[in-house]
Amino acid sequence: MFSADQAAGLRARFARREPQLVPVLDNPAVQGAEGLLDALVGAYLERGLQVLVVDAGVQAQPASELASVNLAACIEALSDQVGWLDARGLILRHLDARGSAARLAERLKDAAPQADVILLRAPAPELARLLAPPQPQSTRPVLLCDLQPDNLRAAYAGMKWLRERAGVPVFALLLSAPPRLPLAERIARQLADCAERFLGAALPDWAAVGPGKLSSAPLRRLARDCLLCEGVVTPPPQEAQAWLRTR
Repeated sequence: MFSADQAAGLRARFARREPQLVPVLDNPAVQGAEGLLDALVGAYLERGLQVLVVDAGVQAQPASELASVNLAACIEALSDQVGWLDARGLILRHLDARGSAARLAERLKDAAPQADVILLRAPAPELARLLAPPQPQSTRPVLLCDLQPDNLRAAYAGMKWLRERAGVPVFALLLSAPPRLPLAERIARQLADCAERFLGAALPDWAAVGPGKLSSAPLRRLARDCLLCEGVVTPPPQEAQAWLRTR
């Protein structure tokens, strides 16, 4: 557990940096999808960062009507380090005349200025509207997948959608699988190869997360690189903090 002085020091280090957006491609059929999201949050908590989880997935709770007026008031504090926002439908509420929802990213940053990371889960068509230019093209969406062929195809389809509709060039992959399973590595390599050959996209980082496994070197590297692509250098890893989402 961090001391008050350590936490204050980390917050001061990030005081002049705005929250960084880490998009997560919703894939509700993935077995253990919630565990993957929890593991990614935990990887940021290990680094002493504060996280806002924005759940706009197809199975999420709908966004409150109040969100259109006061987004900050809709954020639920799950702990000192983690905030939660039910956000299904919120992206589509922010479409401009060009069909872009880019302004939502700025609203989220304004609503949670204390957050270092905004982890936003949404379906590919909605993420594409959020990430389309003028959003920074260095944004690195995280794909969720498991060992099922249908879910691998869904992850590839989502990557293709974001590549073609939003111009996203780089992705990361979180696999719900035992970390040392050879099949997991083959799936990651297959997806990376298809991304390179057919989409002109890159998949440089992947991590497998098994049941109850919330930390690993590949996961920590993946989480770090999703921020480095936005120009953020995070502090060295610290002792993991357990967190429990009570819904």
